[in-house]
Amino acid sequence: MYLLMKALLSGLIVAAVSEIARRSPGLGALVASLPLVSVLGMMWLWRDTHDPVGMAAHARATFWFVLPSLPMFLLIPALLGRGWPFWVALAAGCALTVALYLAMTWAAPRIGLQL
Repeated sequence: MYLLMKALLSGLIVAAVSEIARRSPGLGALVASLPLVSVLGMMWLWRDTHDPVGMAAHARATFWFVLPSLPMFLLIPALLGRGWPFWVALAAGCALTVALYLAMTWAAPRIGLQL
């Protein structure tokens, strides 16, 4: 039941963001950029573990993994502005993000970050 509740709440957030963005792209972007899923994830993780060390490590790693996802939000509109089809631009943005995630997981231990 707990898993179902978490899935339902997460799905409602995604649905709300898409509906808000349909009416107002800027407001939808604002809501989408809020760390709602991260906060909910931390709340559920805390409820399940009550582990402050693990929670701190999770929050810190989340910060570092947000950084490689940001260029996607610049690449997609740049490609769309050049006439690329939406699905191709989205795939390129996702591919860039995956590549940057891999680069982050490779570079992090080499610069002293524990993810």
